[in-house]
Amino acid sequence: MKLNDLQPNDGATHNSKRKGRGIGSGKGKTCGVGQKGQKSRSGVAIKGFEGGQMSLYQRLPKRGFKNKFGKNYTEMTIARLQQAIDKKLIDAKGMIDEDALVNAKVVTRKKDGIRLLGHGVLTSKVELKLSGATKGAIAAVEKAGGKVDVIERKAPAPRHKGKAEAK
Repeated sequence: MKLNDLQPNDGATHNSKRKGRGIGSGKGKTCGVGQKGQKSRSGVAIKGFEGGQMSLYQRLPKRGFKNKFGKNYTEMTIARLQQAIDKKLIDAKGMIDEDALVNAKVVTRKKDGIRLLGHGVLTSKVELKLSGATKGAIAAVEKAGGKVDVIERKAPAPRHKGKAEAK
């Protein structure tokens, strides 16, 4: 095999349309874009434009908002935790934190933290250190003789001081 012998497989490529090369080509003169006007020229971006009328996406009602301080937690149930202990993926004797759960592949990733949900039954005594837990989950862990330590999130700093605080 030589470099000058290399070529693509049959049917893998096709010739591009030769626009503006005479009337016989079928794409001569106007090159298939029609006659005159904005759409026949370059630099056209009129998607969503309705001739000056208020466009559809502006007429439709808007709902909700995006909370910039909101957190996206990975959720883990008590049943999943007990299943991981039973399979010996994690050691129930020591402190179980978010990194240990990720390393043991109990959860895929921790995002903004891991939140424990109270679905399922826990039989092992465990000590957990997580970003969040529901009241039912905390009660279930304490019932089994364990403890849940919820990591406190820092409140966002105020963006500006008021006149009274500045003085």
